[in-house]
Amino acid sequence: MVGSAFAEESEPQVAASFVASFETFETLPEAPEAEGNVVDITEIDPPIEIEEEPETRSLGTGVASYYGRRFHGRLTANGERFNMNAMTAAHKTLPFGTRVRVTNPRNGKAVVVRINDRGPFIRGRTIDLSRAAAGEIGIISRGHGRVELDIIG
Repeated sequence: MVGSAFAEESEPQVAASFVASFETFETLPEAPEAEGNVVDITEIDPPIEIEEEPETRSLGTGVASYYGRRFHGRLTANGERFNMNAMTAAHKTLPFGTRVRVTNPRNGKAVVVRINDRGPFIRGRTIDLSRAAAGEIGIISRGHGRVELDIIG
């Protein structure tokens, strides 16, 4: 009770002093004239956005194969579940998360995959693509094919 009576007495005083601290303006004051090194922003052109090609580093050529249904849903070497419909791949040494452009020189088709697994474990193979990635570049029917590899930075 004592606290509420105190609050009622002090509120009108605070409000009155708060309002009294402001002056009412009839009109806005004029801005002072600019002097010295002042930039007129109306004369500045907007920045030009240049779409740059991401840096690539060639890994050369190799043989790509693919893996699909048999491994679908199993854990990959980096701990995620393998999805044969995702654009992923297995490589023996590249760090997980590395993006690689895989190009089939026979038809010119290319796909960008993310390394999320280790392999291939067959001699002479360089990269194992997911089924979806292999389908994009056209190596499903043969099961494997010569490809060009580029790391995308």
